[in-house]
Amino acid sequence: MAKGSRDRTITVNRRARYDYEIADTLEAGLVLTGTEIKSIRANRVNLSDAYARPATGELWLHNAHIAEYAAGNRDNHEPKRSRKLLLRRDQITHLTKQVSERGMTLIPLKLYLKGGYAKVELAVAKGRKRYDKRRAIIDRDREREARDAMRRH
Repeated sequence: MAKGSRDRTITVNRRARYDYEIADTLEAGLVLTGTEIKSIRANRVNLSDAYARPATGELWLHNAHIAEYAAGNRDNHEPKRSRKLLLRRDQITHLTKQVSERGMTLIPLKLYLKGGYAKVELAVAKGRKRYDKRRAIIDRDREREARDAMRRH
């Protein structure tokens, strides 16, 4: 296995699986500047408020916070700038259709390095209501209790 050929997870949006019901996931590339990729490799990323949105036939990642690179100069990047997502044309049209018709949204689940390139795992998701979140917590607790009971016996 070549050095850098395996995936290295940089950050995971843990809040996403709680706030949203995930319907589908896919991998997308990111268009980044030099200081952004250096900051990503230093694990200085936050996806908690991030989302993707189609615009003019392209997909853009908004509100993803990539901290300024500490050793950067005056050409350092803006931490919360919009970043273009790299997908095939048919994927973009399919996702755009899903988001506009069904009231779904695109959220990043995790950001990772794959073969030296930064990738983001996008999810097509629908927001959960407060009572849905409570139901998810109750179901998760019951499942955990059942697993524990099986281990004891």
